[in-house]
Order: sequence, then structure tokens, then C-alpha cells
Amino acid sequence: MDVSLFVTCLTDTFYPRIGIALVKVLEHLGCRVAFPQEQTCCGQPLYNNGYHADARELARRMIQVFEHSEYVVTPSGSCAAMVRDYYGELLAADPAHRHGAKALTAKTYDFLEFLVKVLKVDLTELGIRWPGRVTYHFSCHLRGLDMDPMRSDTECMLKNVEGMDYTRLDKIDLCCGFGGTFAMKYPQISGAMVKDKVDCIRKTGAQTVVSNDAGCTMNISGSCRRQGLDVEFIHVAEVIAEGLGLMDSSKEQDSRNVST
Repeated sequence: MDVSLFVTCLTDTFYPRIGIALVKVLEHLGCRVAFPQEQTCCGQPLYNNGYHADARELARRMIQVFEHSEYVVTPSGSCAAMVRDYYGELLAADPAHRHGAKALTAKTYDFLEFLVKVLKVDLTELGIRWPGRVTYHFSCHLRGLDMDPMRSDTECMLKNVEGMDYTRLDKIDLCCGFGGTFAMKYPQISGAMVKDKVDCIRKTGAQTVVSNDAGCTMNISGSCRRQGLDVEFIHVAEVIAEGLGLMDSSKEQDSRNVST
């Protein structure tokens, strides 16, 4: 099965290890993974700020870049939701790209969604082992992919990982307050929301937070540092890759970097 990686802006710039983990897992499961280097932004920041004409141009570019891809897989639920929820609307009046928008929408998946819905992987049977006390932040945009915070695939997987002590986050269905430019336009409201999220993380006693959206990760991890809460953030692709022995844990890598 051929898969194209849509790595997204924030992952590429701030969390490239997530992209590496995603590729390692997909290849381990028998996929042939390609990375179209012409890819740029999906247009979500522009769309959210009302610049729909500019977002439309980026949508057209995305359609061209991934035109020949069998499947498009991304580590970001928010970017997958942008393609799936809004490309059809953006290009409904564009006869040259309307079909392409529909085709890209149909073949674009969030990483874990792809594992479960397309590859039909039983994550409980992979033999993943990942020791540590963990909680999970559910990104709001996953609702756009018809995912339920109260019955998420990520949470189901984490509960069955050997060696993992998983604790559900209180108010798991509530936003962290990032929302792209929402955090800049309404900093007091956003700050109160993320403080509430950090308080919930603190109550779990978790050492690690699984967060599958780079924007949420940046927002919550920054607030954790400001509030003196020392926790690690990790993507579910990294959990699976580390748990299958496909890559060293981030802690092991950090310790080697310090020693050298």
C-alpha cells in the first residue's frame, strides 16, 4: 500500500521526530511511504482568519501535490480536518479542482485513524511495550474526523500498552485554549483555558502527556513550563515506534546527547 506523508508546518518545524516515527511505523506495517517535497501549508491559518481566497490557492496546491497519492496520512488531526471539512466547500465553485478536492478529502487520514480504519490494525495485538505513567489530551479538531473524546482510538490503545500506567484526564473533552489565533486574539480566555488543562494534567500525576496535535502540544507544554509542571509531551506515533523498538525513546536520546 502506497502512502504519502503530509507532515504539516508545525510538525516539520518543531516536532520532526513525530514524522520520523510515523514513517517507521507505517513501513513496519508494510506500507511504502513517500514524502512529496513540494508540500506546504494546508491553508488552515488563512481560512480561520477569513482569507478564504488565499486558503483556496493553497488547497489547489495541496490537490496538485498529492494528486497521484493512493493515501495521504498526517500526524495532525487539525490539518486532516481542514482538508476533509473545508476543501469541498472552498472549491465547490471551481470546476477545475472540485473533483480533486473530493478525491483528496476521501484519501486523507489522521495517522491513528489510518491504522485503525484502513490498515485494520488491532493495536492491542502489536505487542507495544512502553513503561511510564501517561495521560492523554484529546484535540478538538478530531471531532471533525468523527472521533469521540469519550471513546477515542488513542485512549483505547494506551489502556492496553504493556507497562503503561494510563490515567484519563479530567475534562478530556474540553479545549486547551489554543485555537490558532484565538490564543492571540483572546489571551485572557485562552490563558484561563490552558491553565485549567494544566491543572487537570497535574492531578493525574502523569510523567508524560500524549498529544496528537502540534498546536495543542505547543500551547499546553508552554503553559506547563510557566506553571512549573515538569512533564514530557509525545505523539502516539512516537509511543508506537518506541514501543515496538523501531526507535530509541526520547529520554534515551536526550541522555546520550548530554553525555556527548
